[in-house]
Formats: sequence, C-alpha cells, structure tokens
Amino acid sequence: MSKIEELVNVTKLNDFLHKKEEEEKTKNKILWVMAVIGGIAAVAAIAYGVYRFFTPGYLEDFEDDFDDNFDDDFFEDEDDDFAE
Repeated sequence: MSKIEELVNVTKLNDFLHKKEEEEKTKNKILWVMAVIGGIAAVAAIAYGVYRFFTPGYLEDFEDDFDDNFDDDFFEDEDDDFAE
C-alpha cells in the first residue's frame, strides 16, 4: 500500500506544481502588459515635456501687449463724473 500512497502523493505534488507554473505564466503576462503600458506612458510624457519646452509662448506675448495699451485712467474719470 505504501507504493500506491507514494504514487498518489507524487501525482498530487505534480498537479500542484503545474498549477503554480500556470499562475506564474499568467502573472508574467500581466507584468509584461503593464510594463509596455508604463513604457508608452513614459515616452508620451517625455514627448509632451519636450514639446512644451520648445513651443514658444505666443499667448504670453499677446497678453503683455494688451496690458500696455489699456488705460487705467478711463475708470478714474468715470468715477469723478458721478461724484459731482
């Protein structure tokens, strides 16, 4: 009987080891997918940073020109007319 029990134990051990191998393969696939997605996200972030660094700030120049042409005295004169 000990040989039959030994054979059953070996069979159970093999089944257990094969389950572990299948789980590791699944985990390995998920790890590779996450690594690829992370790599793509890192490349996209670097590309966006380079784009923002080299793109000139046209809007900032426009706002500076607009502020120079605006008269603050316009509102002060209007307030004086209502006070009289």
